[in-house]
Amino acid sequence: MKNRLPSLSSYGAGWSANRRIAVVAVVVAALLALAGVVAVVTGSGEDHQAPATTAPAPTSSPSATEAAPEPSSGSGSVPKPPQISEPVAYAKAAAQMLWSYDTRDTSRDQQLAGMHTWMTTETTYADWTSVSGQVPDPVLWSRMADQDQHATAHVTEGHYPSAFKQALADDPSAITEAYIYVITVNGKQQIAWKKGGGGAEERALTLAVQCRPNQDCALAALAPNVTQ
Repeated sequence: MKNRLPSLSSYGAGWSANRRIAVVAVVVAALLALAGVVAVVTGSGEDHQAPATTAPAPTSSPSATEAAPEPSSGSGSVPKPPQISEPVAYAKAAAQMLWSYDTRDTSRDQQLAGMHTWMTTETTYADWTSVSGQVPDPVLWSRMADQDQHATAHVTEGHYPSAFKQALADDPSAITEAYIYVITVNGKQQIAWKKGGGGAEERALTLAVQCRPNQDCALAALAPNVTQ
């Protein structure tokens, strides 16, 4: 029976959600000032599933408190964050970045460094753990690199979850606290490796994006579950 390797975008989905939910829950609760709004990020959406890719199985998992790498490590093939001030457009670009990687020319530290440049610099709202948790541990990344594993992504759409839109409709002024928007993005990821191996799977991700007036947007956090 062939082993399955988690994709970059789904690795860590089974960890304890406490740390990953904490910052997002606080941000959205403060943003919307509604007692039940935590459902926006913890929601009842389906968990993100890993694709069926043939490669060695993981033997360990990355630290849930991993610090951001030094900028000097470079960013390899990770694209720079776009200068976009519209939340949905930025979320779609961020999701495509998170679903794409190339172990042939990008080290794990470079991947993390590139991802970190997309984050908001406002530490009150930045949950780096939820984002860095998408990257496999060093041993697994090395095994992926041995197989020349790489992935590209195509985003099909992005939208505000219904609970988020309803909360904003109930209290439009609440957004001015942190200017953080909750957005769900859908798309498809194509993974390939040596000797013609590969596969594709539909993807979905819910992101918290900060877009203050007259500033470019930035990534704040990822929700552990998809919210439609």
